[in-house]
Amino acid sequence: MSTIITIVEGQGEVSAVPILIRRIAAAAVPSVVPQVPKPIRVKRNRFLRENELERYVDLAARQAGSDGRILILLDADDDCPPERASEILQRATAARSDCRIRVVLARREYEAWFLAAADSIAGHRELRSGAIAPAKPEAIRDAKGWLTSHMPPGRVYKETRDQPALTTMFDLDQARRGARSFDKMWLTMMDLMQ
Repeated sequence: MSTIITIVEGQGEVSAVPILIRRIAAAAVPSVVPQVPKPIRVKRNRFLRENELERYVDLAARQAGSDGRILILLDADDDCPPERASEILQRATAARSDCRIRVVLARREYEAWFLAAADSIAGHRELRSGAIAPAKPEAIRDAKGWLTSHMPPGRVYKETRDQPALTTMFDLDQARRGARSFDKMWLTMMDLMQ
């Protein structure tokens, strides 16, 4: 299997995204064991600046090697995920047309994927037992706040501590059904692992 170099924005994603990629591979294509080095982390606002995106994509391409693949995974925040992803992909492929590059934007934020599968993580990481997925998890602007509100008083969701741990356990199928951007992540990984 080729190497998948990732570009992410959050501190939690540095640990969580390699776990997620390996989980998707194990569930969907057990014969494929992707090599996922530590992600390249860059703040979203900096990454989107002129020439910065191109610079980071070039760095990723050099790390990926001749048969490597690049995944750019960012939070959409208030942007339209398909539009912003298309714009990023155009710039990235213009910078390195010799590489397989894919872009996924989590609608609002990565943690919305946990909300979509809340039933599967309830009772873990101090989340209340019986917590259920909200009807529209990707419409919630502050998924981290939602997670905190479902923890005991004084306990706060911490991205660097909780995101990797929850990534190891949330139900991937439930997240696919409840969050379109997670389904996009799944399909993108299937494409990159071919």
